[in-house]
Amino acid sequence: MKFLLSYITLLLLITTAQLHAQDIGQVKIALKKQVLQKAAWALQQQPETVTAHRASRSAGGIHDFYSEGDYWWPNPASVDSPYIQKDGQTNPDNFVAHRHAMIRFSQIVGALASAYRIRPQQSYVKQVLAHCKAWFADTATRMNPDLLYAQAIKGRATGRGIGIIDAIQLMEVVQGISVMEKDAAMDPEVLAATKKWFAGFLQWLTTHSYGKDEMNAANNHGTCWVMQVAVFAKFTGNRELMQFCSNRYKTVLLPNQMAPDGSFPKELARTKPYGYSLFNLDAMTTICQVLSTKSDDLWNYQTPDGRSIKKGIAFLYPFIADKQKWPYKQDVMYWDNWPVAQPALVFGAVEFKKMDWLNTWKKLDHAPETEEVIRNLPVRNPLIWMNR
Repeated sequence: MKFLLSYITLLLLITTAQLHAQDIGQVKIALKKQVLQKAAWALQQQPETVTAHRASRSAGGIHDFYSEGDYWWPNPASVDSPYIQKDGQTNPDNFVAHRHAMIRFSQIVGALASAYRIRPQQSYVKQVLAHCKAWFADTATRMNPDLLYAQAIKGRATGRGIGIIDAIQLMEVVQGISVMEKDAAMDPEVLAATKKWFAGFLQWLTTHSYGKDEMNAANNHGTCWVMQVAVFAKFTGNRELMQFCSNRYKTVLLPNQMAPDGSFPKELARTKPYGYSLFNLDAMTTICQVLSTKSDDLWNYQTPDGRSIKKGIAFLYPFIADKQKWPYKQDVMYWDNWPVAQPALVFGAVEFKKMDWLNTWKKLDHAPETEEVIRNLPVRNPLIWMNR
């Protein structure tokens, strides 16, 4: 009897693995043409770091990342007075060159690593290394491993903890490197320099007051701190921080941000409730994708009162499939630009074997061009996040 039960368990494990492989195969088929086209573009791009763009209003130096608070505007009462806030309304005159450079970096590495998953080529690896060397190793062009001057506000702050969210763009950089790490073309010196950079960045994220403020944020900013730290900790082999992030997801994020019905009340209260709800769900789902193990399965974790990531996806899914059913207020900006191919759908579809989620994801926009959407889509290359 014991042997029979063990045999049945083995068959179930094999069947589950086969279904998982089939689902990932469908994702590859859906993305193959687009991925290879993007990789062809990425192979032609030269490195461009923060040092290529001088930020005249930055309190930092040439190697410091700088951005400005999105929803802060000049005070019409006086040109020289501190900026005033207009929540949800992006100021088009803000300095965004460093943010654009980081997004471009993420897009290049994400495209090449995705293509590597389909057709492993050393040319992809060498191009990724050239960009990583410029950003993390070359003393002339590297970025300092902190965000001291992110989301500054004229007359109010030279930088803020809230600016840490800008670095979610670096997640697909380290994930892309991880996909290629064992290739013979991987340069051990560049890889070591990159891991050293992220180890330093993690040190700053977890000890500086800006990092602590962001960690304790009660909305998507707190979620994105955990998501970033989890990804960078996994890349650098910091198991202590990975466990910290797993525990924080279970004891802080899920119980404090998700309502019993699977919604996110703090996001629904914002001026862009639809976009922010999608963003927070994508971030939480990515945490589950990165940190879940057989012994610590975040995908199937539930709070004592039943809150879970599956419930979160199930809550938003009907409004992703048909946005016209959204029962809350519309976003003040970019309402027409959402949803796109949300990673929560594809990750959740593969994990929970939900073909309706996967089919809906296939039909959505996989190559959004709106800057606001790209900035708030932490995973644009799902292939590099999935196990073979």
